[in-house]
Amino acid sequence: MTLEEKRNFAWVGDAVLALFARRWILQQTNISSKERADVFQAMTSNDFLSHFGEPTHIECEIGMLFENEGLAQANHYIETHLLPSFIKKQRQNKQPGRYSRKKSSK
Repeated sequence: MTLEEKRNFAWVGDAVLALFARRWILQQTNISSKERADVFQAMTSNDFLSHFGEPTHIECEIGMLFENEGLAQANHYIETHLLPSFIKKQRQNKQPGRYSRKKSSK
């Protein structure tokens, strides 16, 4: 696979991940409408994806699944490979007494 092909699949995979994230966030009754953008950013960020490998590679895998096997398979991959770690990370960040720094505004 050429670098251009990988980037093309990653571009599609990024969109599939974004759609999955938005749909999942809307289903969560514990995420307020004010928190949605922050949760979306956390779920789709390269920082989060880098826990599983090189972010472009992860997005490429999602894009290839979508192109070759459809949206259901791409969503299944996200739900089984990425979502459990995301949920665990979100729970850890909300533990009582835990210190978490907010980004400073510049």
